[in-house]
Amino acid sequence: MVQAFTGEHTQRVDKKGRMSVPAEFRRVLVDGDPDCAEGENPRIALVYGRHLKQNIQAYTINEYQRLVDEIYAMPREKARDQSRLAHLYITQSLKLDVDKDGRIILPAKLRAKLEIEEGEIYCRGMIGHFEMWNNDIFEATVNADIDDWLDDMGDDFDPLSKLGGS
Repeated sequence: MVQAFTGEHTQRVDKKGRMSVPAEFRRVLVDGDPDCAEGENPRIALVYGRHLKQNIQAYTINEYQRLVDEIYAMPREKARDQSRLAHLYITQSLKLDVDKDGRIILPAKLRAKLEIEEGEIYCRGMIGHFEMWNNDIFEATVNADIDDWLDDMGDDFDPLSKLGGS
C-alpha cells in the first residue's frame, strides 16, 4: 500500500519559525525515510524553487531522492533542462530534521516566501508530497481557482469523471 499525504491541516508558525508537522503527515515521513529507525524522528525535504510561486513543497526523503534520480538520469541532449530542473528542485531545496515534538524550524527565507513571519500555514496533502501555503494566499488563489473550475463545469459535474477510467 502506498503511503500518501492526504487531507488538509492548518498549523501555527511561531516567531522562531517552529511549526508542527501534522501528525498524519509525520507517519508518512517516517515510512519514507530509509534512515529513520523505529522510534527515531524522520527527515523532510523542502523544495522552494521559484516555479512554486507562493508555496513550498514537502517530500519524504525517498520521494525526494526519486526526483533527484530522475533529474540525474536525463539524457545528455536535455542537459539544459536538467540544469534548470536541478536548480529548481535540488539547489532550491533543503532537508530538515523533524524534532522529538514533531516540529520543524522554517528558516526566515522560507517564511518570507510564504509571506509570513508567524501565524497560520495551510498544509494540503497532494499524494506524493504536501504543500505549505500562507492561509490567506491559499484562499485567494487556489481555492478561488477551484471554485471557478467547478462553476464552469456545471451542477451535474462529477470531478472523478476526469480520471478517464469510467
